[in-house]
Amino acid sequence: MPDLTPSSRTLILGSTSRYRRELLGRLRLPFDVAAPDVDETPHTGEAPRDLALRLALAKARAVAAQHPQAVVIGSDQVADLAGEPLGKPGDHERATAQLRRMRGQTVIFQTAVAVVCQASGFEQAELAEVRVRFRDLDDAEIERYLRAEEPYDCAGSAKSEGLGIALLDAIESDDPTALIGLPLIRTCRLLRAAGLVLP
Repeated sequence: MPDLTPSSRTLILGSTSRYRRELLGRLRLPFDVAAPDVDETPHTGEAPRDLALRLALAKARAVAAQHPQAVVIGSDQVADLAGEPLGKPGDHERATAQLRRMRGQTVIFQTAVAVVCQASGFEQAELAEVRVRFRDLDDAEIERYLRAEEPYDCAGSAKSEGLGIALLDAIESDDPTALIGLPLIRTCRLLRAAGLVLP
């Protein structure tokens, strides 16, 4: 009979994001990666924070259904501009439009993390809010930035951990890695609650 105590469970990151993989690697826990099969389309009228939480849980549940003995992490980030969700731009044109809309504005990046283990019945989620104030960027700055970093796979079209920091006036957060895509303080709290021992 296999040992099903929490410390022996496989940890799986239910995400294909290279940013989340790098962040989770900082905890020095062995983990596998699995792609969640989840429709990320927002529901009509769904608030950005609700969307982030719903998708983080959906991703963790989807992977946990395939790996019921594992502890699974799901996460999602939505940029919130005055209550409107902004997703990953996907290309240069949409990224340009996003940054033009965000210049001089405060954007709240809603980053949710969920941890699910079907075998133990554990399921919890938390949300980290990061307030980001963008500088009043001109079109030339936006174009130079996008050509240099091509952040088309990032919600809000900017990488604060790279050159994108130059676009900003301020960042306010109680969980510093949340803006990159995985709030590690909250992730650690959830993993401990699920029974994992962190180094």
